[in-house]
Amino acid sequence: MPGVLRFPSMRIAIAQFDVVVGDLAGNAEAIRTAAAKAGSDGADLLVLPELCLIGYPPRDLLLREEVVPSCERTLQALAADLPLPTLVGTPRRVSEGSRPIANSVALCRGGRVEAWHDKILLPTYDVFDEARWFEPGERPLVFELETSQGVRRVGVLACEDLWRAEDVGIDRRYEIDPVEAIASSGCDLLVNPSASPFVAGKSTRHRTLLAATADRVGAPVVMVNQVGACDDLVFDGGSTIVAPGGGVIGGLDRFRPGDGTFDIPVASDGPTDPVIEPEPSVHADRFEAIRLALRSYCTRTRHESVLLGLSGGIDSALVAALAVAALGPDAVLGVLLPSRHSSEGSRSDSRDLAARLGIRAEEMPIEPLHDRVATTLDPVLRVDGEGLEGLADENVQARVRGLLLMALSNARGRMLLSTSNKSELAVGYSTLYGDMCGGYAPIGDLYKTEVFELARWMNASHAELGFATPPIPVASIEKPPSAELRPDQRDDESLPDYETLDGYLRGRIDEGRSPDSLRSVLGVDETFVRRVERLLAISEFKRYQATIIPKLAPRTFGRGREMPVAARWNPSI
Repeated sequence: MPGVLRFPSMRIAIAQFDVVVGDLAGNAEAIRTAAAKAGSDGADLLVLPELCLIGYPPRDLLLREEVVPSCERTLQALAADLPLPTLVGTPRRVSEGSRPIANSVALCRGGRVEAWHDKILLPTYDVFDEARWFEPGERPLVFELETSQGVRRVGVLACEDLWRAEDVGIDRRYEIDPVEAIASSGCDLLVNPSASPFVAGKSTRHRTLLAATADRVGAPVVMVNQVGACDDLVFDGGSTIVAPGGGVIGGLDRFRPGDGTFDIPVASDGPTDPVIEPEPSVHADRFEAIRLALRSYCTRTRHESVLLGLSGGIDSALVAALAVAALGPDAVLGVLLPSRHSSEGSRSDSRDLAARLGIRAEEMPIEPLHDRVATTLDPVLRVDGEGLEGLADENVQARVRGLLLMALSNARGRMLLSTSNKSELAVGYSTLYGDMCGGYAPIGDLYKTEVFELARWMNASHAELGFATPPIPVASIEKPPSAELRPDQRDDESLPDYETLDGYLRGRIDEGRSPDSLRSVLGVDETFVRRVERLLAISEFKRYQATIIPKLAPRTFGRGREMPVAARWNPSI
């Protein structure tokens, strides 16, 4: 979406590609391809994402003796092949400071690495721990770029150097302001190679911050973001070029690889006409993020197919639909695992779901295996009490299902998907080694109310999403949620209603608010607070053993939420 300009000053190429962590050869080849296209388009400069040579985040791969030297050798060979000046993100060894590696952007020009920008601000919040590996830089790189319109000055900042945690609303009082350093240097252009993970709503804050930065430095800003997914982190691309005044000069789509070459004016050319972009739908964002995350994870781990248990409920229905959107119906196997407590409606809803999605569905009743477990346990249990009953019996049912699903996964090489949602994971309403089994939990960062919302949105938007019919049975959305592990069981017998529960959990987990402030805002009583706080605390050990969850929210269970297990912060519970 290039702006219409009379007097172009620079032709800048940008490329966001699916960077695979550790794949130096594959990533270098993608860079060569982007550079060849940029050169043929007559670009003056190619800008690529942060750490695009090794992929972000490389984490403790960086601590292996051979990794950074391999990056340096690959970069030297790559630089010799690039037909135009190119900014490449890569780690490099440094001798100063207490850590031997820098998170750097290399200016490759004339067949060699000419200059470096070492990232100055190293984030150490949420999922980030860059100070673990990197030594911070001291000043931004500013270099002169020859263009058809004359020599222009280009400043370089890497990701957090520009965002300063403001894009995620976290208070980070950095002592250094790299943007101010660029503003005082008299640049004609600021470029920002980034690897900024997706969080719902973050793209809107990015546009606002880019416009403010362009005004501060008095020059256009080019932000190039990584696209794809790495384990729990999703990168939505959305690379954007913004002029002072907030006009969007150009950019690339979100959630998809892409490249483009754009004519960029100097300040004296006057403002560009802004491109009006619609506010992204939070449901569309979550759908695209989960689809991209699941597809990328399966590709990287070489899983061509998945399976999951179908209960007839909303969680398994949504996960199945998302899996089909990511991988196609032929790659998804649904398994019905009914017990004596399963209703006929649950079976028919599962079959209806499979028919809507066009997936294969198999049925394996668990009652014979459940009976055998109960019979085996009975002599030991009777020594000091009753036989298998209550919660222990419910957990056996869930674990029998997990056993059968994992056996299918191992036998056929299909990755098992966990169907646990964030509300269940928060309060322990999921069974360790049962329904928590699996290699990936696509909806583990969606609260139960958000699960319902996304399901309804997918049904309403089914045609544009590629589904022939609404993918999720209405009955799965409308019936009261139930684990069906005992007669006539319903979630609301064991848990508060999900609207109230999710409101409390969102404030407590995502926003870090205190129980007292949430009690007054939500109008809940002390009994409610004590109950939920207790469930949160005693379920922490389960979450330490949960599978990978793609990050969608400000705080996600896993790497970005390091909580102690054996703690007594709330002694009253």
